Amino acid sequence: MRNRKKFVATLILFGLLGAVPAAAGGFPADLFGYRQKPRTDIGVFPQWVRALERHLADDLRDGDCRGGRLNTCYMRDWQSFLNDIRGLPPMEQVRRINGYANNKDYVLDLDNYGLEDYWAIPREFLFNGGDCEDYAITKMLSLRWLGYSADALRIVVLQDTNLRIAHAVLALGMPDDILILDNQVDEVRSHTTIVHYAPVYSVSDTQWWLHVPQ
Repeated sequence: MRNRKKFVATLILFGLLGAVPAAAGGFPADLFGYRQKPRTDIGVFPQWVRALERHLADDLRDGDCRGGRLNTCYMRDWQSFLNDIRGLPPMEQVRRINGYANNKDYVLDLDNYGLEDYWAIPREFLFNGGDCEDYAITKMLSLRWLGYSADALRIVVLQDTNLRIAHAVLALGMPDDILILDNQVDEVRSHTTIVHYAPVYSVSDTQWWLHVPQ
């Protein structure tokens, strides 16, 4: 990606990186029983980089909230929701964010944007609905808004071995566990309780990891 250092510095300035952690620090060494191999070239995932850039450029403001469907104040409501849960215990914040996003409609990228694969930012997802990675992105950025560390949050692209389809979830690293926020399940669960997910790769704001069997 061109001008990578400037991009990362801008993310720090706008609070997408390096916020004071609200609940978790680093990320445990394995995920769903798979080892992780760190990689640094986040530019190999252009959809993710473009989503971060669009979110960074988004002023988060709505239009006339008195209008019809096109002016519905999704961003105002989202920020109000996050401010309302700011004082709750971390685990309750995580549960609320998972439920808030999961209430949105599941819509394929092809139906929303005419594309096979499109990573939507919160403004797009909260208005249009979205598919699995869009839920995960909004959950990640919701937790970042509350001050959770970038080091503790990853979007995980995996294989659902039961359904035999690709899927994506948000993983939140805790000191002794990894919590999974999944649009298919309203309960926030430990990764150790899920046996049918095989992670392929995961991404954070600035890095990615390849996951391989133990």
